[in-house]
Amino acid sequence: MSIGPSFDTSTLRIRLKVAEDKVKAFESGEKYVQMQERFKAVFREQNSKIRKLEAELGKAHAQTVNVRKMWSEIYDDVYREANAGKFALRKEITRLEQRALEAERRRDAALDRLRDELREKNCELYELKTALYEAEQKIAGLTARINKDYTNSSKSSSQSPNHNTIPNGREKSGKKPGGQKGHIHHERKHMVPTRDVAVPAPSIYKDDPNFKETGRIIRKQLVKLHVGVEVVEYHTPEFRNQTTGQRVHAAFPEGLKDEVTYDGTVKAFAYLLNNECYVGIGKTQNFIKEVTGGKLHLSTGLICNLSKQFSEQTKEERDEIFLKLFSAPVMHADFTFGRMNGSQTAVMICAAGDTVLYQGRPKKGDEGVAGSPLEFYDGILISDHEAALIKHGSQNQECMAHIKRAVINSIENEKGLTWNTLMKEWIKDAVTYWNGMHDGGEEVPEKAAELDRRYDEIMETAKSEYEYEPPSEYFKDGYNLYKRMAEEKERYTLFLHNPAVEPDNNLAERCARKFKRKASQVMCFRSQKGVDWFCDGLSIIQSVKAAGKNLYEAVAERFHTSLEV
Repeated sequence: MSIGPSFDTSTLRIRLKVAEDKVKAFESGEKYVQMQERFKAVFREQNSKIRKLEAELGKAHAQTVNVRKMWSEIYDDVYREANAGKFALRKEITRLEQRALEAERRRDAALDRLRDELREKNCELYELKTALYEAEQKIAGLTARINKDYTNSSKSSSQSPNHNTIPNGREKSGKKPGGQKGHIHHERKHMVPTRDVAVPAPSIYKDDPNFKETGRIIRKQLVKLHVGVEVVEYHTPEFRNQTTGQRVHAAFPEGLKDEVTYDGTVKAFAYLLNNECYVGIGKTQNFIKEVTGGKLHLSTGLICNLSKQFSEQTKEERDEIFLKLFSAPVMHADFTFGRMNGSQTAVMICAAGDTVLYQGRPKKGDEGVAGSPLEFYDGILISDHEAALIKHGSQNQECMAHIKRAVINSIENEKGLTWNTLMKEWIKDAVTYWNGMHDGGEEVPEKAAELDRRYDEIMETAKSEYEYEPPSEYFKDGYNLYKRMAEEKERYTLFLHNPAVEPDNNLAERCARKFKRKASQVMCFRSQKGVDWFCDGLSIIQSVKAAGKNLYEAVAERFHTSLEV
């Protein structure tokens, strides 16, 4: 049963409430008691009929006995009287025997009718039980759809109406929030003072002989922030050719094309506010105006055009990032999505270590992969179960975080099974083992072999459970997950045997969040080019951060035009 677009939430809730009431009636036993009372009433009625028929049969037998007694008496009389009434007596005997046979036939017919009625009642009961089972399965399927979000599936949080918080799996310590007793206090770092102010000692200390200077100077700093604007004006005399009337002057330094040119520091400030701090263009304009005391009033068009400029200035750097990712032994890949002129647009994300490349794409799938480092990649790929992604790479590791959510979904909707709970525990133990290897521990082949064995046992458990109780037509997610994990074991266990292969795709998903913040801020990009330019800049920003460079200075340098002061 599918929920069409005509279904609104209230209709669904009403139908769900009706179904839940029916289920509750069956679960409480009220409905079963009613059916049982109905069946007992029918049984009593038919049993009464049987007793009546048996009484009639008893009477018939009694009559038969009496007749036979009468026949014996008559026979004696007849015998004494020779054969006077022999023919008449035989006729009577035949008639009485026919009556007895008719009574027996009627009894058998009554018993057959009762058996048929009982069979019909049993059929009705079976149909009711079947209908109840179908209703329960439909309710389970609908409940699974309603409750499906990014906590128990690979569904994006932006597509979830409830936007529940994803549990992080950490156990509560019971401690109060904030710094704990014995933690290291991080003091504010002292800076080189630009101005020194001496605070005179009070006379009460200077004049009292009981007080002597220790030689120690107590220092406290007050840090202020000033946003200044430096304007360098270049000027040169103009000359006029007396013959031709041509006006000429000395050439200005390269980069001074307009009457007023903004340096890379100005552009970097506006660019980072808009693209790194996710401040809207209008707010960026107003903020710069306010902090400069009204001296800088950048146009919204200029601020908007900075993304294009930065993209053009950094093309070679992105090519280097592309090659670095293409040659990486292990790479993460994922798609994320935004809005562009009311329609969906995609972003292809490839990441390895501190290197990440964002590429805007009109669609996901094979079109989204084309032109990315993944297209001809021959290393180990970590991703979720995206068909366009898993076909690339020499080996694949599926994201176990997504698998865990799918397993939780199975636990919630297939409560009679055990394999899903066992798999949830297996994922926890396997990730713990990998963390141990990754954090400086040694690879333990025996532990990896044990986890491999447990994995196979869980798959066998799932096989036997689904053979005993086939999956519902309304919820097959758990069964489909089991089939994938049974047929393609290497995709889910590769990380056990290689510490360089992470068990999840969290790296790519963390990178995706940076785009989602921008997508949330702008709500909707105006063009695909706007998406592409933002992605280009985001790739460079992440690269600069990974290198530990000053982000503002690095961006300003890429915007900067070298001029002689």
